[in-house]
Amino acid sequence: MRVLLYGSELSAATAAAALSWVGHQVQWLPHADTPWSTLSQVDWLRSEPQLSAHLEQGLTDGTLQVIEQLADATTPEVIWLALSPAQRGAASALLEHVFEDMQLADQHGIVLINNSTFPVGETERLHTLMGAQHTSVALPDTLEEGRAWESFTRPTRRLLGCDDATGEQVTRELLRAFNRRSEVFQCMPRRAAELTKLAINGMLATRISYMNEIAGLADTLGVDVEHVRQGMGADSRIGFEYLYPGCGFGGPNFSRDLMRLADVQLQSGRYSALLEQVMDINEQKKETLFRKLWSHFGGELTGKTVAIWGAAFKPGTARIDHAPVLTLLEALWAQGVKVQLHDPAAVPALLAVVGEREDLLTFTHDPYQACEGADALMLVTEWKTYWNPDWHRLASLLSAKLILDGRNIYDPGFVASCGFIYRGIGRRADPKTL
Repeated sequence: MRVLLYGSELSAATAAAALSWVGHQVQWLPHADTPWSTLSQVDWLRSEPQLSAHLEQGLTDGTLQVIEQLADATTPEVIWLALSPAQRGAASALLEHVFEDMQLADQHGIVLINNSTFPVGETERLHTLMGAQHTSVALPDTLEEGRAWESFTRPTRRLLGCDDATGEQVTRELLRAFNRRSEVFQCMPRRAAELTKLAINGMLATRISYMNEIAGLADTLGVDVEHVRQGMGADSRIGFEYLYPGCGFGGPNFSRDLMRLADVQLQSGRYSALLEQVMDINEQKKETLFRKLWSHFGGELTGKTVAIWGAAFKPGTARIDHAPVLTLLEALWAQGVKVQLHDPAAVPALLAVVGEREDLLTFTHDPYQACEGADALMLVTEWKTYWNPDWHRLASLLSAKLILDGRNIYDPGFVASCGFIYRGIGRRADPKTL
């Protein structure tokens, strides 16, 4: 099929690579805010496993063409939108140009696939710009950052919002190569699909925040939250997914979808106290490691040095959108704490946000170098390289022997047996108690 793909989101790049890989003729028009010359060099795109290689393969094979302006596009059979919520106006402008300036009003069979996270009902509104002889579907973005290629080409599910048979048929054919292992489409009306995507992330965020609240209570009561988590997860009505306490979630899609769902509620006249609480709890949890550091040193933090492992909002990505490390750094700097930070991928993105802070922030190429001369270590992002450190080496580097585990990846008893004071999220252990 001939596909005109518009956008510079991760979902746009992944769709361009995957669709051209299976033989579709894809013309990709990146959004003007991030043209291909910029997009091709960003760390979050280049760090996605397999994605850059497949983009290069599509460009080499000729099944993928990157265009700089809409005038360079040929008549498409499918228009695929993968834009950010702030780019709704760009989507309207593109469709108006395609169906007016390019005089495609008499063409039949053009299908709009809206892969963007727009307000509920936006796919229907965009459809009005196309004409009744065309069709549109909502295909909400469900990619997982850090494994975007795998989640697109080997999906476990796809929400497909369609109100006519043509849209469903064309979308199924377009994605047929990725639907052979088992049936992954969940078909429903367009509005239902758009709301379902937001509702899913709202539920996942609620589970995380609830577990973080329980972890805080466990801390107060002297209970190891791991026992509570295991007991809850073993209940078949609850399960273990997204039941891990931590120092807050971030990300460009997860946080954005939660705020979008709250906006939908508000615009419909229904205030959501629950969603407000979920977001408030998450923002508070981003300061959890700082509060534990404050408590340990009795508020005397001026002149202290802290090592931080991990800045990305999750392992496997170079992005720091809404990442806990941003809140944590501000809290530490406000108390005059110097930070030595290591992250295998996200340092350029963090540097672009906070700038050079030679007096308060040092980036290191080695995780142990970040701990040299530090009083404590904060684990913020659970990159696999951090899971099994050399504890004896760390003991020689950290003057206060304090480990603040923001993801509960370490065993408290074992860490304490190595001579450290361990503080996790709802978990703790001291050497003297062993």
